[in-house]
Amino acid sequence: MSDVSSLRDVLPGGFNGPPQKTRRRADRQMRKRRKRRRRRTFTILLLSLLVAGGGVYGAYLALTPIIDKLTAPKDFPGPGTGQVKVVIPEGASGTTIAKALVDAGVTKTAVAFIDQAKKDNRSAGIQPGTYNLKKQMSGAEALAVLVDPDNRVTRTVTIPEGTRVSDALTLIAKKLELKPSDLRKAADSGKIGLPKAAKGNLEGFLFPATYQFGPDVTATSALSKMVDKGESTYADLGIPASKLRETVIKASIIEAEAGNEKYMGKVSRVLTNRLRIGMHLQLDSTVSYATGKFNVTTTSADRQTNSPYNTYKFAGLPAGPISNPGEAALKAAENPSPGQWLYFVTTNPNTGETKFATTLAQHDQYVQEFQAWLRSH
Repeated sequence: MSDVSSLRDVLPGGFNGPPQKTRRRADRQMRKRRKRRRRRTFTILLLSLLVAGGGVYGAYLALTPIIDKLTAPKDFPGPGTGQVKVVIPEGASGTTIAKALVDAGVTKTAVAFIDQAKKDNRSAGIQPGTYNLKKQMSGAEALAVLVDPDNRVTRTVTIPEGTRVSDALTLIAKKLELKPSDLRKAADSGKIGLPKAAKGNLEGFLFPATYQFGPDVTATSALSKMVDKGESTYADLGIPASKLRETVIKASIIEAEAGNEKYMGKVSRVLTNRLRIGMHLQLDSTVSYATGKFNVTTTSADRQTNSPYNTYKFAGLPAGPISNPGEAALKAAENPSPGQWLYFVTTNPNTGETKFATTLAQHDQYVQEFQAWLRSH
């Protein structure tokens, strides 16, 4: 064996041949591993950037509405569109009103209204009721509507003094757009606050006045308000509960019989004087109530009607009020004019002129004047 062969065996890799192939293979594998590491690093970096970017975008999506809300105007530019009804309750505070406007879609925020209300002293006088406003109004425009009481949506009814309940209910139904049947039911329901003196009957205790209601008024709430008005009037006049029924009955007669308010005190005195001596009242107004008529005078047949309201046939006051008296008649019933009169007659129904007498002979003369008026009319 030569020296060269022995050296190859002793020093492998020192010469060309199989050891060189092994080195090249190792180099290739190393390069592949480096490429894989670079690709993996790039992928991780890309994923990291995507995750980070996704978080930022998600945060952006979450925060955008909050940012928009914080930076958006707190008021609509106005003037608004459409129509919406808003109810302002009794005793409502500025905050309560502002919330009602926002809930109805009128103003954008409560602050939009409150800021304007603070600048305008009239805001303290906003009256309860129902108002017609628009959607998306500015706070200033909404305030301008509310401070003007003429903008309230109201229904008005006037009950004249001396109106009977049957006619009053018809009038109320028409003016307040309520069903007559609902009003009759409410009148008999025991839920309208009638005083004990009424004995469950509305006649005489539906106080005549002008009333305003919102469009959501009910039969019960309307009649309750009218009864409450009477109760407050009785209290103001100092009429005790023990005398209330008698006073209202007298006042209802005075309202029907007196041709003019200036005669009410004297008519009240005639009633008082006759009742004191047990003399029949003999009133055509009570007979007309019993017969359901509205005549200026009554017939002999009418005066024979067997009714507790027939004061020709039965002594004392009628069974109940014959109309709904106002404040002037109530005052007259409580405070009769001083005098000795036992008779009176309205000699001219056109002008309401009424004459009073202490004797039957004098009264008969006045009756002839009335009969002459009847013949000429």
